[in-house]
Amino acid sequence: MRVIAGSARGVPLRSPSADGTRPISDRGKEALFSILYPRLPGCAFLDLFGGVGGAGIEALSRGADHATFVELTAAVVEDLRFNLDKTRLADRATVIHGDAFAFLDRPPSPFDIIFVAPPQWQGLWTKTMAMLDGRPGWLAEDGLIVAQHDPKEDEDLALEHFERVRSKAYGGVQFGFYTRVAQG
Repeated sequence: MRVIAGSARGVPLRSPSADGTRPISDRGKEALFSILYPRLPGCAFLDLFGGVGGAGIEALSRGADHATFVELTAAVVEDLRFNLDKTRLADRATVIHGDAFAFLDRPPSPFDIIFVAPPQWQGLWTKTMAMLDGRPGWLAEDGLIVAQHDPKEDEDLALEHFERVRSKAYGGVQFGFYTRVAQG
């Protein structure tokens, strides 16, 4: 596991010290960030279920202004902080040791890109999307939500404020891309 491109290109990232965290693969990350690249420069990036920071660190390395990471497991938070220090990107990051759902229950502050990659097979990606839909202020007007899950977990969601505009599968990973519903 490493940073694929940008200012921290090639820096290896520490793997999680605790069970239950599945970092994004280099292949999946490369595919995802080739899609996200035009949106990254200057963006505010929210990495819910941040793990060791693979997605948010990649965003920072490729030009995001700031990334906020939310991670529940204390040992994994330490791994995340280590990776931010190792890549020299910690000054543009906020790490929140806490529950993603409690974080989303706070008054919203908009992000340009929200990355949702919770543990699989627990219904958490759909629960997160429903919570974001109930609090759409978390996403900037022209922002993008990316939900990562196992392709076998994929389902169409009945959302009021967001719509899936793209879906892409790479092996055992699927990315759903959601934007605000067009007002018209």
